Amino acid sequence: MQGRLRSRELTFEEKLRALHWPFILLVPMLAVIGYAVLYSAAGGSHEPWAWRHAVRFTAGFVVMLTIALVDVRFWFRWAYVIFVATLVLLVAVDIVGSFSKGAQRWLNLGLFQLQPSELAKVTLVMALARFLHAARLEDIVRPVYLLVPLAMIGLPAVLVLLQPDLGTAVMLIAVGGGMLFLGGVRWWKFVLAGALVAASLPLLWANLRDYQRQRVLTFLDPERDPLGAGYHIIQSKIALGSGGLFGRGFLNGSQSQLDFLPEKQTDFAFTLLAEESGFVGAALVLILYFVVVFLAFFVGMRAQSHFGRLLALGVGLNFSLYVFINVAMITGLIPVVGVPLPLISYGGTAMMTTLMSFGLLLSVDVHRQVRIPRYPSEL
Repeated sequence: MQGRLRSRELTFEEKLRALHWPFILLVPMLAVIGYAVLYSAAGGSHEPWAWRHAVRFTAGFVVMLTIALVDVRFWFRWAYVIFVATLVLLVAVDIVGSFSKGAQRWLNLGLFQLQPSELAKVTLVMALARFLHAARLEDIVRPVYLLVPLAMIGLPAVLVLLQPDLGTAVMLIAVGGGMLFLGGVRWWKFVLAGALVAASLPLLWANLRDYQRQRVLTFLDPERDPLGAGYHIIQSKIALGSGGLFGRGFLNGSQSQLDFLPEKQTDFAFTLLAEESGFVGAALVLILYFVVVFLAFFVGMRAQSHFGRLLALGVGLNFSLYVFINVAMITGLIPVVGVPLPLISYGGTAMMTTLMSFGLLLSVDVHRQVRIPRYPSEL
C-alpha cells in the first residue's frame, strides 16, 4: 500500500549510533551553567536550589534518552491521548490544585508538585503535529477545517488563564499559531487574527486581574511605582548594566548577592548570570541557545515524515519562545510574565518538560527515515 513503511526496525545499537550526540552534549552544558547560577543565587551554597537542579536534570536526562529511543510512530499514535490527559490535569488543577503566590497552578503528588501548564506546551505541539500531518492543502485553506486546531489551542489556553497564568497562556497561543503557520495556514489569516485581537483589547483589559494590569502599566513606565510593581524590572536593569563587558565576577554581583534582585533563581536567573559574567558571558549563553534552536530546526527539515517535521520544528519553536520571552522580560522589552529560562532557571516541571520535548526531537532524528502514512489505520 502506498505510504506504508516496510523497512526493518532499527536495533538498539543502531539507535544509539543514530542519536544526535552534538545536540545531546549541548544540553548538559546549559544545565551546568544553570547549576552555577543557582549556586550563586544561594550565596555560594548548593542548598536549596543547585543540588535539586542537578538531581532533576539527571532524572530528566535519562527520560530524554529513553524517549529518544522510542519509535516516532508510537508518539504519533498516542499524541491525542497524551494531549487529552494533559487537559484532564489542567481541569484537576482548577479543582484540587495547590495555591502559591496567589495562583493555583500545581498538583501536589506527594513526592513532588506537577505544573500541568508546562506539560501543555509540549503535548499541544504533539497533538497539532498529528492533526496537521493528515491535512491536505485544500483542507488548510478552508476556514472551517481550522476550527478543530483552534479549539485545541484555545481550550488549554483558557484553562491556564483561569489559574491564572498569563505568560503560559500567551506561549500556548504563540506556539499554536506557529504550528498552524508551519502547517501551511496563509499569512493573511494571522494578520486578520491580529486585527481581531487588537480590536478586542479594551475587552481584554477590562477582564485582566489587578496584578496583570499593574504589570502592563509598569512595563510602560517602571518608574511609576519603583518600590512596588516596578521594583523587579528596575533592579533587573541595574544588575544588567552593572555587569558591563566582562561582569563583576562569580559570586560578586552586587544586586544579586545583596538581595536587591528578586526571583533571581527563577524568572531573573539570566539577570544574575549577566551581572556576574557580563555581556560576554550572556552572549555566549545566548549563542548556545541559538545553536540548540538551529539544530532543532535542522532535525525537523531532514525528517521524512510530515509529523516528525512538524514535531521537531514545534519543539524548536517552543524552546525559542521560552528564551525570547524570558530575556525580553528581564530587559524590559515586554511585561514581566513569569516565564523561566530553560535549563538554567530553578523549576522541576519546566526542566522535565524541556527535556521530554528534546527526547521527542531526538526520536524524530533517530527515526528520520520513517515515513508515517497520512492516516493511522495505514500504519
